[in-house]
Amino acid sequence: SQANEALCKKDGGVCSCNNNKNSVDCSNKKLTAIPSNIPADTKKLVLNYNKLRELEPTAFHGLKELTYLDLDGNQLQALPIGVFDQLVELDELYLNRNDLKSLPSGIFDKLTKLTDLRLNSNKLQSLPHGVFDKLTELKTLSLNNNQLQRLPHGVFDKLTELKELYLQINQLRRVPEGAFDSLSSLSDITLNSNPWDCSCNDILYLAKWLATNLERHAGANCDQSSKAVLDITEKDAASDCVSPNTTTAIPTSTTTPASVIYDDIHEIKVP
Repeated sequence: SQANEALCKKDGGVCSCNNNKNSVDCSNKKLTAIPSNIPADTKKLVLNYNKLRELEPTAFHGLKELTYLDLDGNQLQALPIGVFDQLVELDELYLNRNDLKSLPSGIFDKLTKLTDLRLNSNKLQSLPHGVFDKLTELKTLSLNNNQLQRLPHGVFDKLTELKELYLQINQLRRVPEGAFDSLSSLSDITLNSNPWDCSCNDILYLAKWLATNLERHAGANCDQSSKAVLDITEKDAASDCVSPNTTTAIPTSTTTPASVIYDDIHEIKVP
C-alpha cells in the first residue's frame, strides 16, 4: 500500500489504532502487504489472519520501539534476510500457522530482548545452526506441528532462561547428545507425537534425560512400539545406526533424499 493511504479507521483506513497504547491492529483485513505508514512509535502491531504471502525486507524498518508483532495465520512461505533486524525492542513474535518451509540463518539475531517466539504449525523441516543463539532472554519457544526431521547440534545451548519448549507433532527420530543439557530454567517440554527411533543407541541420551526430568514432560513413545522412550535400555537400543545400509535409520514415511538422512546419521556419530 502507498505511504499516503490512510492507516487508521478514524482517517478512513482499515486498521484500529490506539494512540494511547501505541498499538495498531490490522487483523482480519485481507491485507496482501504490510501497510507502509505505521507510526514509528508503534509498540504493538497485529497483522494476524490476513493474506500475506511474502514480506518486503524493509516491511518493519523504522519500528524500533515495537515490542509485540503478531503475524499468525497468514500464508508466509519465507522470511527475507534482515526483515526483523531493526526490531531491537521486540519481546513477543508470533509466526504460527503460516507456510514457512525454512528459516534464513541469523533471522532472529538482532532480537536480543525476545522472550516469546512462536513458530508452530508451519512446514519447517530443519533449523539453521545457531538460529536461536542470540535469544538469551527467551522464555517460550514453540516449534510444534512442523515437519522437523532433525535438530542441529547445540541449537538450544544458549537458551538458559527458557521455561517452555514445544516440539510435539514433528518428524524427529532422535535428538543430538546433550540437546537439552543447557536448559537450566526449563519447566515444560513437549516431545510426544514424534517417530522416536528406539532401536538406535543414539536414543539413549533422550531416554535418560526423560527419566531424570519426569516433572518437566508428559512423556514420549517409540515409533516402533507403544513403549515409552524413557524405559528404553541399552539392550533395546543396541543398533549403532551409523552405517548408511542400516535400514532402521532410514525413515520410510518421508520423501527426504537418502543423502540428507545419511548426513543426519553421521553428524551425530562422527568418531
